[in-house]
Amino acid sequence: MKFGIVPINLHLFADPDVVIPFVQRAEALGYESVWTAEHVIIPKTYTSVYPYNPDGKLPFPPDAAIIDPLVALTFIASATTRLRLGTGVNILPQMSPLYLAKWASSIDHLSKGRLMLGVGIGWLKEEFTAIGVPFERRGKRADEYLRALKAVWSGEEVNFQGEFVQWQNFMMRPKPAQAGGVPLVIGGISPSAIRRTVRYGDGWYVIGKDLDDYRTHMRALHEECAKQGRNPRDLEITAYWNYHREGVESLAVYEELGIQRLLINMHALRDRNITNAMERFANDVVAKHGGN
Repeated sequence: MKFGIVPINLHLFADPDVVIPFVQRAEALGYESVWTAEHVIIPKTYTSVYPYNPDGKLPFPPDAAIIDPLVALTFIASATTRLRLGTGVNILPQMSPLYLAKWASSIDHLSKGRLMLGVGIGWLKEEFTAIGVPFERRGKRADEYLRALKAVWSGEEVNFQGEFVQWQNFMMRPKPAQAGGVPLVIGGISPSAIRRTVRYGDGWYVIGKDLDDYRTHMRALHEECAKQGRNPRDLEITAYWNYHREGVESLAVYEELGIQRLLINMHALRDRNITNAMERFANDVVAKHGGN
């Protein structure tokens, strides 16, 4: 199993004097990856419903410090050599796909092929409004953006004409270091997100309430793979691990479900010192069960 840390750009990790020694120690302890969260802004009040909390609200306050994911990962990449770098997830339809393609290609090039671009369609309508991007039809735009990203990372001349994207007669340089481009990890658990994952994704970023919830999500993924004629083993599955509640014995269930990477929130390990939490988890779990 691969073990990653999430989020690496929020709360204490917004402090450069905290995050750099932390990720360097994580790399030395055998953690495989670090992952970010994204919000450009969070209004003090919002009516949009966050889908992963029973109360429909984010699990952190609106004024929490959040470093931009791609900036944070660039900063971390410069101080590490092996850690893989994941966005968990960037909100695809509220960004310029060409700028995103350039930023991701540049990070992958500079990090020597360590970026995984996790993307979702977003849920916070108030944020879209503030940015000046339509909330409506964001799924359609995301689908087209995913096709366009794959085209621009091919290294070939780009001629892509869609409803939302019109690109022609250029090549992106530098292209990503990874063959085939930056891996696209699709986030979300709705039927449309699962369809998008199977159609366009190299991986899936999934959050569940408990093990039964994960069983349901994985069953839905396998059913969609059967419909589209895709082998589910071709997708790398990244899941949030409720370790504090479930314990190490739940690891066997995740492995049986075909999940290859589990993400840990160090703040959720109930230790006031996040470095101590990281060390303890590394000794108890990563050293015994980790592997790429």
